Amino acid sequence: MSGTVYILQSLVNLRYYIGSTSDFNRRIIEHQSGKSKYTKLIKPFKVVFRQEFASIIEARRIEYKLKKLKSRTIIEKIIKDGFIKLGS
Repeated sequence: MSGTVYILQSLVNLRYYIGSTSDFNRRIIEHQSGKSKYTKLIKPFKVVFRQEFASIIEARRIEYKLKKLKSRTIIEKIIKDGFIKLGS
């Protein structure tokens, strides 16, 4: 099963939310309907980045690495470049 890593940006405070899922459309609907604890606090938001991976396991690994970095600079570079490139 493939996986997606995505980045949302709040239109209110410009903060980012990084997530991963095996069903991108379903997950975005959950965010928009307030079913996600954090994103209901940053609504409205826009999807600023999305990248598919071969498996949900790989997508979750990348999500974890990005969250661990806690770097706005790296997140903004990923958005600008349009892809994630992290070392193993």
